[in-house]
Amino acid sequence: PGHQPCAAAGPALTFCSLINTAHALYRLGGPDPLDYVSMYRNIGNPALNVPEHWHYVSFGLSDLYGDNRVHEFTGTDGPSGFGFELTFRLKRETGESAPPTWPAELMQGLARYVFQSENTFCSGDHVSWHSPLDNSESRIQHMLLTEDPQMQPVQTPFGVVTFLQIVGVCTEELHAAQQWNGQGILELLRTVPVAGGPWLITDMRRGETIFEIDPHLQQERVDKGIETDGSNLSGVSAKCAWDDLSRPPEDDEDSRSICIGTQPRRLSGKDTEQIRETLRRGLEINSKPVLPPINAQRQNGLNHDRAPSRKDSLESESSAAIIPHELIRTRQLESVHLKFNQESGALIPLCLRGRLLHGRHFTYKSITGDTAITFVSTGVEGAFATEEHPYAAHGPWLQILLTEEFVERMLEDLEDLNSPEEFKLPKEYSWPEKKLKVSILPDAVFDNPLH
Repeated sequence: PGHQPCAAAGPALTFCSLINTAHALYRLGGPDPLDYVSMYRNIGNPALNVPEHWHYVSFGLSDLYGDNRVHEFTGTDGPSGFGFELTFRLKRETGESAPPTWPAELMQGLARYVFQSENTFCSGDHVSWHSPLDNSESRIQHMLLTEDPQMQPVQTPFGVVTFLQIVGVCTEELHAAQQWNGQGILELLRTVPVAGGPWLITDMRRGETIFEIDPHLQQERVDKGIETDGSNLSGVSAKCAWDDLSRPPEDDEDSRSICIGTQPRRLSGKDTEQIRETLRRGLEINSKPVLPPINAQRQNGLNHDRAPSRKDSLESESSAAIIPHELIRTRQLESVHLKFNQESGALIPLCLRGRLLHGRHFTYKSITGDTAITFVSTGVEGAFATEEHPYAAHGPWLQILLTEEFVERMLEDLEDLNSPEEFKLPKEYSWPEKKLKVSILPDAVFDNPLH
């Protein structure tokens, strides 16, 4: 109904099977948002070295009915429903005569997330799943999303539908996509036949990452890519804290340097909203919401820029319009002490090299409370830290502005963060003339609220 996207994939589709989940349909109060998932036997393309595989297509993220029951009908020129459907290509094992059905469940899970959060997916996005996609022992435990190589966008009576293909990846490949960008890793996967090849076919039995198959890829492609393009990682949920080491105020009237230690403060609604925007949108003006971790319990949730704009900004247009910046009380701090656990500390070099040296920013948001630490470079607009007052806070949200010269120096001093195996905790780094101290502490310090 509404559209037949399968026709768009051409003659390669030779077998079709439908799962109809009517008894469980979302629109009838059930758990499944997708009406059904079509499964095809795809003969591939021998000329391009694309093997035969199973091809799955979802129905239900786009508007199938046009009657406002599931999706609001917005006209034929706009997106149909959420504007996309999911596809997936799975390697066909020898002797398999029917497609495995677990990919349909995986698609329902992703669709559930989209319906509940109203966050859509884009090509290049990643999904941290933290579990084998087919519930086996497989190393393929996360996903990247890309345009389906065969299925072009379709104009339907209820709007436009694009087809986003799920690509199964290993943890190391996910991390590389997070620290560089999804498109770069997808391009590498296309060049390694067993890891996907030109049509990015997922092989759940793949036992090696692309970096094990070709050890040069990490340094020659990923590390160089981060250096050249910067990193798309704009923030993490982390174990972190900060202290104001400034002298207590001599004048009680001066509220700018209230010591965090003596007067715990809550984030204002405005700050909370701005940090949420900051983390969700990658602090980009006019970018779409960024995918948070699917599972809220995951500790290191990651946030990404969609498409880095030429000018980075800490202000989302919507929040900037509500309260002019000068009306928010900013406390300037003389001296600060930053505290991270080892996992969070290991990302500091990426934050400095992949973000600040590219005129961007990076936010650590505490997983246990309101605390947030945002590093900004001198080019970032909308920050309340300035070159004159590089350490500034709104309640428990600290911003630290670092000049390029100081970033380069910090990278030299923090070099041992890159080799965690030689690490003894606690570890302290100090720049007395900058009045900045960074400590890497055991997890237990952050797990005990009285630290």
